[in-house]
Amino acid sequence: MNDKPIEQFVDTIVKGMQEAKAKRIVTVDMQKLDAPCVFFIICEGNSSTHVASIATEVKNFVREVAGVKPFAVDGLEAANWVAMDYGELIVHVFQPEIREFYDIEHLWSDAELNEIADID
Repeated sequence: MNDKPIEQFVDTIVKGMQEAKAKRIVTVDMQKLDAPCVFFIICEGNSSTHVASIATEVKNFVREVAGVKPFAVDGLEAANWVAMDYGELIVHVFQPEIREFYDIEHLWSDAELNEIADID
């Protein structure tokens, strides 16, 4: 990814989400678990257009600030749930009803959840 601590990279992604007015941002720290990655960063947008714009903003913001591109981005076509693979870190951007249905922040019940206050 880069030479900076993973938490600094998480903060960069969160800032990119906030730039796009994402709501209900949650970081899921799985560093102490036997998990496929070390962080999920989850947020939501209020429509498919908003979800797509959040994902695009995160991709562009992270590339500009950290010089890192995602390995893969999936779900932009329907923009109900966009997943962005940054290796040790996976970004999930949902529409509210899809997020509620899958509830992925609680799949890893032993993980440390950190809710980020919405910026209005």
